[in-house]
Amino acid sequence: MIDSGMTAWMLISASLVLLMTPGLAFFYGGMVRGKSVLNMLMMSFGAMGVIGILYVLYGWSMSYADQSIGGIFGNPFEQWALNGVFTHGADGFEFAVSDGLPVIVDVGFQVTFAMITTALISGAIADRVKYGSWLVFSGLWVTLSYFPLAHMVWGRGLLSDDGPFASIASPVDFAGGTVVHINAGIAALILVLIIGKRKGFGTEAMRPHNLPFVMLGAALLWFGWFGFNAGSAYAADGIAGLAWVNTTTATAAAMIGWLLTEKIRDGHATSLGAASGVVAGLVAITPAAGSLSPFGAIILGLIAGVLSALAVGLKYRFGYDDSLDVVGVHLVSGLWGTVGIGFLALDGGLFYGGGVSLLAVQVIIAVVAMAFSAAVTAVLALGIKATLGWRVSEQVEVAGIDLAVHGESAYETLSARAYSEVKP
Repeated sequence: MIDSGMTAWMLISASLVLLMTPGLAFFYGGMVRGKSVLNMLMMSFGAMGVIGILYVLYGWSMSYADQSIGGIFGNPFEQWALNGVFTHGADGFEFAVSDGLPVIVDVGFQVTFAMITTALISGAIADRVKYGSWLVFSGLWVTLSYFPLAHMVWGRGLLSDDGPFASIASPVDFAGGTVVHINAGIAALILVLIIGKRKGFGTEAMRPHNLPFVMLGAALLWFGWFGFNAGSAYAADGIAGLAWVNTTTATAAAMIGWLLTEKIRDGHATSLGAASGVVAGLVAITPAAGSLSPFGAIILGLIAGVLSALAVGLKYRFGYDDSLDVVGVHLVSGLWGTVGIGFLALDGGLFYGGGVSLLAVQVIIAVVAMAFSAAVTAVLALGIKATLGWRVSEQVEVAGIDLAVHGESAYETLSARAYSEVKP
């Protein structure tokens, strides 16, 4: 029997998570220079287009099919094009139902996670890559990295309660610390190492062109994240409420932690820091939202804000051009959120007398997720580099990608004359 209340809750949650990717587009779009803002927005929207098709064809099946291939991914043909999710006959539609929820609703919820995860990566390679190469990478990466990790963690695969590491303790990833943020963060790092730096990185100022866009994007992400985390309770119940409160609390604490770090280090608490701190807190609480007390969420978020505020500067020390700090925010806070569960979880956390078992398994699943995503991303990135190529021409990169690639410019003040001789 269909639970109409749960169904309504999950449809709302799915819609909130869908909003996050356009919100991310604004967040990233404001952070790039004005000559490339449309390209940055289009990278998020393009990922939505590609993944919205692939998920229905085989992404759902690869993630959640009953037939598991080595605990790594589900059989992509078992529920190809949502076969078995619904049927249509003389009496109309009949929908498969799981625990009161029509499975088709869960498909809608889960596709939004795949979209946002892939779009997150785009911020690391802003200002310098071919749009076609990005779309090809998006389709291949979601197929070979995201869908398998979703299966491993949430589809009863290697990193789930049914996997080999569960003998140590039950792994915890409430809404995507490994599947979403570690996965996207390590992919971003591998990509920037293979694709290389923007022209002028480290010698030219590459400041955000529209900080109100950045703050608007952060606000939309925060709003949508309630679907991400509270929706992952799969019920409108107390756990969803706890996840909602923990999400708010950790995010607020991370923002304060980031601003304090900036003030002490630089003498200014910036709007960019506030927006980035919000995202760091959202990232960190994602795997832990249903496992911590609100006080624990404050600790988790505060540390995430400080760690990510410090980590974003590492690209200058080590010389990798992570354009919009995907590594510093999503990888670092994703790792901390995943590992922090081992310290702060009410059930099994080290600080609550649970010993080291949960902490050990959280470290293991984080390391496995990083290794898997890094290997897949490296193969794909090198393959695209050798075939399609990643980089736009130097002339296009200097003048700006928008008009050269998309035939449009965001602002009239950026005269088309600057692009008149540019060829994609």
